[in-house]
Amino acid sequence: MPELTISEIMQEAHETATAKGWHEKPANFGEQLMLGVTELAEAMEEHRCGEPFDRIWFEDSGKPVGIPIELADVVIRVCDLCQELRIPLVRAIAEKMAYNKTRTHKHGGKVV
Repeated sequence: MPELTISEIMQEAHETATAKGWHEKPANFGEQLMLGVTELAEAMEEHRCGEPFDRIWFEDSGKPVGIPIELADVVIRVCDLCQELRIPLVRAIAEKMAYNKTRTHKHGGKVV
């Protein structure tokens, strides 16, 4: 499977979501953000169940599941939302990564 650019992922995610009826009404920004949070919560649930970070398996229906799949869902939802609302995600990522290179170690002592 060929690797896709972020722009290509945005386009494909949006085309698929549109074709599957997810854009029949205007996007509600808050609801769309929470759908991404839900995918993160599903990844956490997989982790709580002891699933390895790199395991992808398939349900009987053929649906892929696992931590990598849930994280992929986060990216897909963000990319679809950005494409729908014309948010310049690729530019924002480049700007933020460039800025992060200028920051101090752990941003001046933040504790994680």
